[in-house]
Amino acid sequence: MEESILKMLEASIRNNWEKPALTDYRGSTHTYKDVARKIVKLHILFENCGIKKGDKVALCSRNNSSWGTAFVAVISYGAVAVPILNEFKPDNIHHIVNHSEARLLFVGDDVWTGLDETSMPNLEGVMRMEDFEIRVSRCEALTEARNTLNKIFGERFPHRFMPEHVSFQLENPSDLSVINYTSGTTSASKGVMLPYRALWSNCKFGIDVLGDKPGQKLVSMLPMAHMYGLMFEFLYQFVIGTHIHFLTKVPSPKIISEAMAEIRPELIITVPLVLEKIIKKKVFPEIEKGIVNFMLKVPVINEKIYKSIYQKVRDALGGNFREIIVGGAPLNREVEKFLRKIKFEYTVGYGMTEYAPLISYADWDKFEEGSCGRCVSRMEVKIDSEDPEHVVGEILARGDNMMIGYFKNPEATATFIDKDGWGHTGDLGLLSPSGSIFIKGRNKNMILGPSGQNIYPEEIEDKINNLLLVTESIVIEKEGKLIALVYPDFEALRNQNIAEKDIESTIESHIKQLNKDLPAYSQIAGVKIYNEEFEKTPKRSIKRFLYQ
Repeated sequence: MEESILKMLEASIRNNWEKPALTDYRGSTHTYKDVARKIVKLHILFENCGIKKGDKVALCSRNNSSWGTAFVAVISYGAVAVPILNEFKPDNIHHIVNHSEARLLFVGDDVWTGLDETSMPNLEGVMRMEDFEIRVSRCEALTEARNTLNKIFGERFPHRFMPEHVSFQLENPSDLSVINYTSGTTSASKGVMLPYRALWSNCKFGIDVLGDKPGQKLVSMLPMAHMYGLMFEFLYQFVIGTHIHFLTKVPSPKIISEAMAEIRPELIITVPLVLEKIIKKKVFPEIEKGIVNFMLKVPVINEKIYKSIYQKVRDALGGNFREIIVGGAPLNREVEKFLRKIKFEYTVGYGMTEYAPLISYADWDKFEEGSCGRCVSRMEVKIDSEDPEHVVGEILARGDNMMIGYFKNPEATATFIDKDGWGHTGDLGLLSPSGSIFIKGRNKNMILGPSGQNIYPEEIEDKINNLLLVTESIVIEKEGKLIALVYPDFEALRNQNIAEKDIESTIESHIKQLNKDLPAYSQIAGVKIYNEEFEKTPKRSIKRFLYQ
């Protein structure tokens, strides 16, 4: 197989010509042939607008079939795609469009209403994502080409548009293909420059490890403006001929479970929050009922109960999948222990935007509990520590998946990539003898204890989040003491008839109990209640820097 993501895309379109490719959930379906026609039409528009190889084209809307089509059209033309999260504020979107030097912007209705075209003076055109109509044109040739597009297409393919007409140029693997602006968990957003080789290497790993099964179904619920969703819920799936179903709405647990039941996907790719919500809301309350709890203690019966619980979790996710891949953030330890107990087919991977995104992964049946898999093909990983198995150090990674650098930011690039080509992830971890990576926390989040102890707030938060009345938490240091910022589970509080004035004292009493299991230096000294959930990045990580 050629080391070419564009040749992979070309082969998939030709081989799956009449098969369904992209469906907007409860909306229209487009075959690979339909997508190919639209790609060629977009190429005609790019040509007429004077877009050249290496020019930037920005994409900003909710996930939908047009987003996927436009993305493939941009990279297969040789232009550089700039995905922008639709939930970003207008100022952020204006900044990214301008900073990236985008010449065209594809934008959805939901985003466009808040934008100001005069704040993006370098754009030559703004296209409506839903149907590729022109919203703004500062280029006569673009307007003319859009008005006569079907005529131009008909002249180019006078007989019939056939699979052999789909022909993408072979790319240079080290050329720039995507600038993905990071979500800014710990600092301001940076433009990560990803070459074609990083897209190819991630897709090749997917094919080698997860398989190549044309026609399988997948529900896309992660934002495609983030590399995890873009790579493994779209690009790899498109390359292998999957039928991708875009939710097109905010992926609430209700919408997700309805879609799973209807579509019954063969593979599920998600973030911990989705899985944890389903298990904590639908399964744990059942287990905590007296009779079930008692029966779990009887060895012969508990096997049967575990099987029935396993089926309940499986059914809640469509019941047809071979594996659930969790990434983007660590899985709650209590949820993970529970999944192990019922022999559930889950695995946890690890990556970053800077690696497009994959660093480590292991199949569910080879996966070590508590880890995030082992280093993937064409990559190297090491721990910056004198004893990587026992002494925590920064996780360093390099290889084909790695970025070129940060766009127009050589200082940040030099901070991330050292002279030996290792990327400094900022994550802290250990490496087991088998090569499994165990993440302990973020370098920037680590708190130094009173006697020099390393305190990893994520580990304490994991325990706090297991408390029945807590939805999520952040542990920060204030004047030498650890304070827990807590967003409670207001539904659970109402069910227990706990008045608003008693919420703080109730949660404080639960945390006092929890302190008994924590070493003295990492005990919580105070609690602050938040009435709204913490602000999140696209991959549902808390933007901690806003609360420090």
